[in-house]
Amino acid sequence: MSIFSTSLSRPIASFSAISSSPSLCFLKSHHQNYHNFGFQGCSQSLVISCCFSELGSSSEPINISRQPQVTSMASFTMTLNENGTLQSSYKWRRVLLKVSGEALAGDQEQNIDPKVTMAIAREVASVTRLGIEVAIVVGGGNIFRGSSWAGSSGLDRSSADYIGMLATVMNAIFLQATMESIGIPTRVQTAFRMSEVAEPYIRRRAVRHLEKGRVVIFAAGTGNPFFTTDTAAALRCAEINAEVVLKATNVDGVFDDDPRRNPNARLLDTLTYHEVTSKELSVMDKTAITLCQENNIPVVVFNLNKPGNISKAIRGESVGTLIGGTRDSANSRT
Repeated sequence: MSIFSTSLSRPIASFSAISSSPSLCFLKSHHQNYHNFGFQGCSQSLVISCCFSELGSSSEPINISRQPQVTSMASFTMTLNENGTLQSSYKWRRVLLKVSGEALAGDQEQNIDPKVTMAIAREVASVTRLGIEVAIVVGGGNIFRGSSWAGSSGLDRSSADYIGMLATVMNAIFLQATMESIGIPTRVQTAFRMSEVAEPYIRRRAVRHLEKGRVVIFAAGTGNPFFTTDTAAALRCAEINAEVVLKATNVDGVFDDDPRRNPNARLLDTLTYHEVTSKELSVMDKTAITLCQENNIPVVVFNLNKPGNISKAIRGESVGTLIGGTRDSANSRT
């Protein structure tokens, strides 16, 4: 039986108001497996948590104070509108963060910059505490890029791409270790089996990890050659029902011209999928952007190197370039 509860600072199985005393009425039915509840005269911020408990079959009103404590539930900020409906204080509930291999390299002095992975871990931690579910797809270009090596020393494209997939697994394990060092529960899932170091990708298991508040890192791309990790990000986003792809890069977003050659290049705030493909903007490969378009998945391109950008993007604040959506308030959904 699903019970909703609120508190001021931590998720517990009791229901309390921040100010005033809203009229709360829990109705119990033998023929339904849920409780209806109403709010009157309250427009406050609440912290909502969910728990499951077995309650008796008595038809008397539930004694809220006797509900059991819940100690390991993620909480997230909610707001009561004037009409009594619940509304979240951020734009997306489940997101997929795409981190390129080049971004992990940082200053390029080494394959992986620990300062970059720690910055990612801390910002992801700050949003997972709000109850936002975060999945991550990592690239491998900082170690090995298959398309660049194909043809060298007789290396065919398929073999080169498989080596590139192994590079993404290395990045994923490094990122996992960094996150768990600061207390973020994390799972790595790979597109092909490497059971000694990671779980195989199983969609339902990945979703369950997210529901339990764990960060899931997807590695090895799609598991197939000739597909980029951008395509893997779009595919995994659609599979786990995430609401947005957040593409973290080394630039501020999408420009109308190359900012390295043209200092007057203008940062574009929003784009349509058609504009990306027709203007051949090098944001994502065509397969990835088409997959996002067909599944109505917005894409946010932003600069990974600016502090706070990851958490801003995850919360749905205005940052970088939004593709396939419209800018609106942080309390609405694309």
